[in-house]
Amino acid sequence: MARTKGRESPGRAKPKRDQRRRVVYVFTEGEVTEPGYIEVIRERAVYADPAVRVDVHIANASAPTSQRKPLTLVEAAARLMRREAREAKRMGVKKEFWPQVWCLFDRDEHQSVDTALKNAKDADVRVAFSHPCFEVWRLLHHKDVTGTFGGVCGEATKRLPFAKSTAKIKAVLPEQIPRDSFTHARKRALKLNAAHGDHLPKSLRDPYTDVYEFVEDGLGIASY
Repeated sequence: MARTKGRESPGRAKPKRDQRRRVVYVFTEGEVTEPGYIEVIRERAVYADPAVRVDVHIANASAPTSQRKPLTLVEAAARLMRREAREAKRMGVKKEFWPQVWCLFDRDEHQSVDTALKNAKDADVRVAFSHPCFEVWRLLHHKDVTGTFGGVCGEATKRLPFAKSTAKIKAVLPEQIPRDSFTHARKRALKLNAAHGDHLPKSLRDPYTDVYEFVEDGLGIASY
């Protein structure tokens, strides 16, 4: 499993008052794919504000599969957000530098996705959501996505240019993400998402992904 060394456990965020530093905790549905993606793009990232240090922790790196469903992720993320907010207030940290807590999860065949999204919003936990799965975002780094996947992740996965290798699908390798591809992937995602009416819940938008918001707002990355 690809992981960022030294970033697996949540811990406490203790920035000094004059320090331009922000901590980001991430709860991922996948045990390999999303953490691997985060590691790859951070190694080649161009940051929107290089003066701000962004420390990233995969908060549930050791969690079993049973603890990686949307509702469970959000519950754990909400607890951590409350704890970190209290600590930031106690230390007098400016709100713009408060820790962020994110969940990355997919529609797949999960139950109560709408409830998970609502609970996350209520708890000030950000969510990067994909329908039917994270592979839609990976695919957008290579080409436009048209039509529907019928809610089946496998339909999205088989369109990946490296889909013939099962091992390469799960792990995110640097060569699978073309250089300078974030801008193109983001533009394609916006076009894809615009095809759905605002009245339609995210859980019903097939295909859909807003992972680019996590890249920009969470990781502070402008391009990679």
